[in-house]
Amino acid sequence: MINCNIDKVLHHYITQMKNFALIGAAGFIAPRHLKAIKETNNLLVAALDKFDSVGIMDSYFPKADFFTEFERFDRHIEKLKRNGTHLDYLSICTPNYLHDAHIRMALRIGADAICEKPLVLNPWNVDALQDIERESGKKTNTILQLRLHSSIIALKNRVKNEQKNTKYEVDLTYITSRGKWYDISWKGDESKSGGVATNIGIHFYDMLSWIFGEVQENKVHLREKNKAAGYLEFEKARVRWFLSIDENDLPQKIKEKNQRTFRSITVDNEEIEFSDGFMDLHTLSYLEILKGKGFSLEDAKKSVNIVHDIRSQAISQLGEKHPFLKGLGV
Repeated sequence: MINCNIDKVLHHYITQMKNFALIGAAGFIAPRHLKAIKETNNLLVAALDKFDSVGIMDSYFPKADFFTEFERFDRHIEKLKRNGTHLDYLSICTPNYLHDAHIRMALRIGADAICEKPLVLNPWNVDALQDIERESGKKTNTILQLRLHSSIIALKNRVKNEQKNTKYEVDLTYITSRGKWYDISWKGDESKSGGVATNIGIHFYDMLSWIFGEVQENKVHLREKNKAAGYLEFEKARVRWFLSIDENDLPQKIKEKNQRTFRSITVDNEEIEFSDGFMDLHTLSYLEILKGKGFSLEDAKKSVNIVHDIRSQAISQLGEKHPFLKGLGV
Protein backbone atom coordinates (compact mmCIF):
# COMPACT_ATOMS: atom_id res chain seq x y z
CA MET A 1 0.00 0.00 0.00
CA ILE A 2 1.08 3.57 -0.59
CA ASN A 3 2.20 5.51 2.45
CA CYS A 4 0.20 8.36 3.95
CA ASN A 5 2.30 11.09 2.30
CA ILE A 6 1.70 9.72 -1.18
CA ASP A 7 -1.94 9.09 -0.31
CA LYS A 8 -2.28 12.77 0.56
CA VAL A 9 -0.73 13.81 -2.74
CA LEU A 10 -3.03 11.46 -4.65
CA HIS A 11 -6.05 12.83 -2.79
CA HIS A 12 -5.28 16.37 -3.94
CA TYR A 13 -4.08 15.44 -7.40
CA ILE A 14 -6.97 14.86 -9.81
CA THR A 15 -6.27 13.75 -13.36
CA GLN A 16 -8.22 12.30 -16.22
CA MET A 17 -7.43 8.60 -16.61
CA LYS A 18 -4.59 8.04 -19.07
CA ASN A 19 -3.92 5.01 -21.25
CA PHE A 20 -0.61 3.21 -20.75
CA ALA A 21 1.21 0.37 -22.47
CA LEU A 22 4.24 -1.34 -20.98
CA ILE A 23 7.19 -3.11 -22.60
CA GLY A 24 9.20 -5.53 -20.46
CA ALA A 25 6.36 -6.82 -18.28
CA ALA A 26 8.30 -9.88 -17.06
CA GLY A 27 11.29 -7.88 -15.84
CA PHE A 28 12.43 -7.23 -12.26
CA ILE A 29 11.41 -3.57 -12.22
CA ALA A 30 8.06 -3.92 -14.04
CA PRO A 31 5.94 -4.47 -10.87
CA ARG A 32 6.91 -1.02 -9.59
CA HIS A 33 5.65 0.51 -12.84
CA LEU A 34 2.45 -1.54 -12.76
CA LYS A 35 1.89 -0.42 -9.18
CA ALA A 36 2.54 3.23 -10.10
CA ILE A 37 0.11 3.14 -13.02
CA LYS A 38 -2.54 1.60 -10.78
CA GLU A 39 -2.00 3.92 -7.82
CA THR A 40 -2.16 7.04 -9.99
CA ASN A 41 -5.61 5.88 -11.20
CA ASN A 42 -4.62 5.13 -14.78
CA LEU A 43 -5.18 2.22 -17.14
CA LEU A 44 -2.80 -0.31 -18.67
CA VAL A 45 -4.28 -1.32 -22.03
CA ALA A 46 -1.47 -3.56 -23.34
CA ALA A 47 1.85 -5.12 -22.34
CA LEU A 48 4.69 -6.87 -24.13
CA ASP A 49 7.45 -9.27 -23.16
CA LYS A 50 9.01 -12.16 -25.03
CA PHE A 51 8.75 -14.13 -21.77
CA ASP A 52 5.25 -15.07 -20.65
CA SER A 53 5.86 -15.32 -16.91
CA VAL A 54 3.76 -12.24 -16.18
CA GLY A 55 1.21 -13.43 -13.63
CA ILE A 56 2.00 -10.28 -11.64
CA MET A 57 -0.30 -8.45 -14.06
CA ASP A 58 -3.30 -10.14 -12.41
CA SER A 59 -2.61 -8.10 -9.27
CA TYR A 60 -2.93 -4.84 -11.18
CA PHE A 61 -4.44 -5.09 -14.68
CA PRO A 62 -5.85 -8.56 -15.41
CA LYS A 63 -7.81 -7.25 -18.40
CA ALA A 64 -4.80 -5.73 -20.19
CA ASP A 65 -3.93 -7.34 -23.52
CA PHE A 66 -0.59 -9.15 -23.47
CA PHE A 67 1.78 -10.05 -26.32
CA THR A 68 5.02 -11.98 -26.63
CA GLU A 69 5.78 -10.76 -30.16
CA PHE A 70 6.65 -7.14 -30.89
CA GLU A 71 4.94 -7.18 -34.30
CA ARG A 72 1.59 -8.19 -32.81
CA PHE A 73 1.95 -5.66 -30.02
CA ASP A 74 2.73 -2.92 -32.54
CA ARG A 75 -0.25 -3.90 -34.69
CA HIS A 76 -2.53 -3.88 -31.63
CA ILE A 77 -1.44 -0.37 -30.64
CA GLU A 78 -2.17 0.83 -34.19
CA LYS A 79 -5.59 -0.85 -34.07
CA LEU A 80 -6.41 0.86 -30.77
CA LYS A 81 -5.43 4.19 -32.31
CA ARG A 82 -7.70 3.65 -35.34
CA ASN A 83 -10.56 2.75 -33.02
CA GLY A 84 -10.17 5.95 -31.04
CA THR A 85 -8.14 4.71 -28.05
CA HIS A 86 -5.15 7.01 -27.86
CA LEU A 87 -2.04 5.75 -26.06
CA ASP A 88 -0.79 8.49 -23.74
CA TYR A 89 2.31 6.80 -22.30
CA LEU A 90 4.58 3.87 -23.09
CA SER A 91 6.45 2.58 -20.02
CA ILE A 92 9.77 0.92 -20.87
CA CYS A 93 11.25 -1.73 -18.56
CA THR A 94 13.32 -3.59 -21.13
CA PRO A 95 17.08 -4.41 -21.14
CA ASN A 96 19.26 -1.32 -21.23
CA TYR A 97 20.46 -1.65 -24.83
CA LEU A 98 16.86 -1.64 -26.10
CA HIS A 99 15.78 1.56 -24.35
CA ASP A 100 16.83 3.78 -27.24
CA ALA A 101 14.76 1.86 -29.81
CA HIS A 102 11.70 1.61 -27.56
CA ILE A 103 11.76 5.31 -26.70
CA ARG A 104 11.85 6.10 -30.42
CA MET A 105 8.87 3.83 -30.93
CA ALA A 106 6.89 5.62 -28.21
CA LEU A 107 7.57 9.07 -29.65
CA ARG A 108 6.75 8.02 -33.21
CA ILE A 109 3.38 6.51 -32.27
CA GLY A 110 2.42 9.73 -30.50
CA ALA A 111 2.96 8.66 -26.87
CA ASP A 112 5.21 10.10 -24.21
CA ALA A 113 7.87 7.64 -23.01
CA ILE A 114 8.58 6.66 -19.40
CA CYS A 115 11.89 4.82 -19.34
CA GLU A 116 13.82 3.09 -16.60
CA LYS A 117 17.45 3.98 -16.03
CA PRO A 118 19.90 3.94 -17.60
CA LEU A 119 17.93 5.95 -20.12
CA VAL A 120 20.41 5.00 -22.86
CA LEU A 121 23.98 3.71 -22.95
CA ASN A 122 25.69 6.47 -24.96
CA PRO A 123 25.55 10.28 -24.98
CA TRP A 124 24.88 10.44 -28.72
CA ASN A 125 21.71 8.40 -28.19
CA VAL A 126 20.40 11.26 -26.07
CA ASP A 127 21.13 13.77 -28.83
CA ALA A 128 19.26 11.66 -31.41
CA LEU A 129 16.25 11.29 -29.11
CA GLN A 130 16.12 15.04 -28.55
CA ASP A 131 15.79 15.47 -32.32
CA ILE A 132 12.88 13.02 -32.41
CA GLU A 133 11.23 14.78 -29.48
CA ARG A 134 11.28 18.03 -31.45
CA GLU A 135 9.87 16.31 -34.53
CA SER A 136 7.11 14.45 -32.68
CA GLY A 137 6.19 17.01 -30.04
CA LYS A 138 6.24 14.22 -27.45
CA LYS A 139 8.43 13.86 -24.36
CA THR A 140 10.79 11.31 -22.87
CA ASN A 141 10.63 10.91 -19.09
CA THR A 142 13.23 8.96 -17.16
CA ILE A 143 13.04 7.46 -13.68
CA LEU A 144 15.60 9.19 -11.45
CA GLN A 145 13.90 8.31 -8.20
CA LEU A 146 16.76 9.15 -5.84
CA ARG A 147 16.05 12.81 -6.60
CA LEU A 148 12.69 12.28 -4.87
CA HIS A 149 14.07 10.56 -1.76
CA SER A 150 13.67 12.72 1.35
CA SER A 151 17.21 12.04 2.64
CA ILE A 152 18.76 12.94 -0.71
CA ILE A 153 16.67 16.11 -0.99
CA ALA A 154 17.82 17.07 2.51
CA LEU A 155 21.45 16.54 1.50
CA LYS A 156 21.01 18.67 -1.62
CA ASN A 157 19.50 21.48 0.46
CA ARG A 158 22.31 21.18 2.98
CA VAL A 159 24.97 21.50 0.26
CA LYS A 160 23.10 24.42 -1.29
CA ASN A 161 22.80 26.35 1.98
CA GLU A 162 26.14 25.64 3.64
CA GLN A 163 28.93 28.12 3.10
CA LYS A 164 31.86 25.75 2.66
CA ASN A 165 35.30 26.82 1.50
CA THR A 166 36.47 23.30 0.70
CA LYS A 167 34.92 20.43 -1.23
CA TYR A 168 32.90 17.72 0.49
CA GLU A 169 34.66 14.38 0.91
CA VAL A 170 32.34 11.60 -0.21
CA ASP A 171 32.66 7.81 -0.14
CA LEU A 172 30.10 5.80 -2.08
CA THR A 173 29.96 2.04 -1.54
CA TYR A 174 27.32 -0.22 -3.05
CA ILE A 175 27.57 -4.01 -3.03
CA THR A 176 24.53 -5.97 -4.15
CA SER A 177 25.28 -9.68 -4.46
CA ARG A 178 24.19 -11.49 -7.61
CA GLY A 179 24.19 -15.22 -8.36
CA LYS A 180 25.55 -17.13 -11.34
CA TRP A 181 22.45 -16.29 -13.38
CA TYR A 182 23.64 -12.69 -13.71
CA ASP A 183 26.51 -13.55 -16.06
CA ILE A 184 24.23 -15.65 -18.25
CA SER A 185 21.57 -12.97 -18.53
CA TRP A 186 21.78 -9.82 -20.65
CA LYS A 187 23.01 -8.00 -17.54
CA GLY A 188 26.32 -9.88 -17.73
CA ASP A 189 26.90 -8.72 -21.32
CA GLU A 190 28.51 -5.27 -21.27
CA SER A 191 27.31 -4.50 -24.79
CA LYS A 192 23.74 -4.91 -23.54
CA SER A 193 23.88 -3.63 -19.95
CA GLY A 194 26.79 -1.20 -20.10
CA GLY A 195 28.64 -3.11 -17.41
CA VAL A 196 28.34 -3.07 -13.65
CA ALA A 197 28.95 0.67 -13.20
CA THR A 198 26.14 1.49 -15.63
CA ASN A 199 23.70 -1.18 -14.56
CA ILE A 200 23.80 -0.71 -10.79
CA GLY A 201 25.51 2.65 -10.45
CA ILE A 202 23.92 5.15 -12.81
CA HIS A 203 21.30 6.40 -10.35
CA PHE A 204 24.09 7.15 -7.84
CA TYR A 205 26.06 9.12 -10.43
CA ASP A 206 22.92 11.07 -11.28
CA MET A 207 22.36 11.81 -7.60
CA LEU A 208 25.96 12.96 -7.13
CA SER A 209 25.91 15.31 -10.12
CA TRP A 210 22.49 16.64 -9.10
CA ILE A 211 23.77 17.53 -5.64
CA PHE A 212 27.40 18.49 -6.23
CA GLY A 213 27.42 20.04 -9.71
CA GLU A 214 29.41 19.53 -12.88
CA VAL A 215 31.99 16.74 -13.23
CA GLN A 216 35.55 18.06 -13.26
CA GLU A 217 37.50 14.79 -13.14
CA ASN A 218 36.65 11.13 -13.77
CA LYS A 219 39.24 8.42 -13.07
CA VAL A 220 38.74 4.65 -13.10
CA HIS A 221 40.88 2.52 -10.75
CA LEU A 222 39.19 -0.86 -11.25
CA ARG A 223 36.93 -2.15 -13.99
CA GLU A 224 36.09 -5.85 -13.93
CA LYS A 225 33.00 -7.79 -14.93
CA ASN A 226 31.62 -7.91 -11.39
CA LYS A 227 33.04 -4.78 -9.78
CA ALA A 228 34.35 -1.30 -10.54
CA ALA A 229 35.85 1.60 -8.62
CA GLY A 230 37.12 5.07 -9.28
CA TYR A 231 37.32 8.74 -8.40
CA LEU A 232 34.96 11.52 -9.43
CA GLU A 233 35.48 15.17 -8.71
CA PHE A 234 32.55 17.55 -8.92
CA GLU A 235 32.32 21.30 -8.40
CA LYS A 236 31.54 20.76 -4.72
CA ALA A 237 32.76 17.25 -3.88
CA ARG A 238 35.55 14.70 -4.20
CA VAL A 239 34.05 11.22 -4.50
CA ARG A 240 35.66 7.79 -4.08
CA TRP A 241 33.28 5.11 -5.34
CA PHE A 242 33.13 1.32 -5.27
CA LEU A 243 30.42 -0.85 -6.86
CA SER A 244 30.23 -4.63 -6.81
CA ILE A 245 27.94 -7.59 -7.37
CA ASP A 246 30.45 -9.98 -5.76
CA GLU A 247 29.31 -11.21 -2.34
CA ASN A 248 32.97 -11.69 -1.33
CA ASP A 249 33.30 -7.90 -1.19
CA LEU A 250 30.66 -7.57 1.55
CA PRO A 251 32.00 -6.32 4.90
CA GLN A 252 32.28 -9.09 7.50
CA LYS A 253 29.60 -7.56 9.73
CA ILE A 254 27.15 -7.73 6.82
CA LYS A 255 28.03 -11.35 6.06
CA GLU A 256 27.49 -12.28 9.71
CA LYS A 257 23.93 -10.94 9.43
CA ASN A 258 23.37 -13.06 6.30
CA GLN A 259 22.63 -9.91 4.34
CA ARG A 260 23.50 -9.74 0.65
CA THR A 261 23.47 -5.98 0.13
CA PHE A 262 25.57 -3.17 1.56
CA ARG A 263 24.84 0.45 0.71
CA SER A 264 26.74 3.38 2.19
CA ILE A 265 27.26 7.04 1.39
CA THR A 266 29.34 9.16 3.74
CA VAL A 267 29.75 12.92 3.39
CA ASP A 268 32.65 14.32 5.42
CA ASN A 269 32.62 11.01 7.36
CA GLU A 270 28.92 11.38 8.20
CA GLU A 271 26.71 8.48 7.08
CA ILE A 272 23.73 9.51 4.96
CA GLU A 273 20.89 7.14 5.81
CA PHE A 274 18.68 6.38 2.84
CA SER A 275 18.04 2.65 3.11
CA ASP A 276 14.30 3.09 3.60
CA GLY A 277 11.69 4.89 1.57
CA PHE A 278 12.40 3.35 -1.84
CA MET A 279 9.23 1.38 -2.46
CA ASP A 280 6.94 4.32 -3.27
CA LEU A 281 9.37 6.42 -5.30
CA HIS A 282 8.14 5.10 -8.64
CA THR A 283 4.60 6.22 -7.76
CA LEU A 284 5.94 9.66 -6.87
CA SER A 285 7.87 9.68 -10.16
CA TYR A 286 4.67 8.91 -12.09
CA LEU A 287 2.80 11.67 -10.24
CA GLU A 288 5.43 14.19 -11.32
CA ILE A 289 5.35 12.91 -14.90
CA LEU A 290 1.56 13.19 -15.05
CA LYS A 291 1.89 16.80 -13.88
CA GLY A 292 4.36 17.49 -16.70
CA LYS A 293 7.30 17.66 -14.31
CA GLY A 294 9.09 14.40 -15.14
CA PHE A 295 12.86 14.20 -15.50
CA SER A 296 13.90 14.83 -19.08
CA LEU A 297 16.54 13.68 -21.54
CA GLU A 298 18.64 16.65 -20.51
CA ASP A 299 18.35 15.69 -16.85
CA ALA A 300 19.65 12.19 -17.63
CA LYS A 301 22.51 13.30 -19.87
CA LYS A 302 25.10 13.99 -17.15
CA SER A 303 24.96 10.48 -15.69
CA VAL A 304 24.97 8.93 -19.19
CA ASN A 305 28.17 10.86 -19.91
CA ILE A 306 29.73 9.71 -16.64
CA VAL A 307 29.12 5.99 -17.22
CA HIS A 308 30.18 6.21 -20.86
CA ASP A 309 33.51 7.71 -19.75
CA ILE A 310 33.90 5.03 -17.06
CA ARG A 311 33.46 2.31 -19.70
CA SER A 312 35.73 3.85 -22.32
CA GLN A 313 38.74 5.30 -20.52
CA ALA A 314 41.96 3.57 -19.51
CA ILE A 315 42.60 2.45 -15.94
CA SER A 316 44.35 5.21 -14.00
CA GLN A 317 46.48 5.45 -10.88
CA LEU A 318 45.51 9.10 -10.40
CA GLY A 319 42.88 10.32 -7.99
CA GLU A 320 42.19 9.06 -4.47
CA LYS A 321 41.29 5.38 -4.26
CA HIS A 322 38.36 3.91 -2.40
CA PRO A 323 39.37 2.19 0.90
CA PHE A 324 37.95 -1.16 -0.26
CA LEU A 325 40.59 -1.35 -2.99
CA LYS A 326 43.33 -1.92 -0.43
CA GLY A 327 41.85 -5.31 0.42
CA LEU A 328 41.87 -6.19 -3.29
CA GLY A 329 45.49 -5.23 -3.77
CA VAL A 330 44.66 -2.39 -6.20
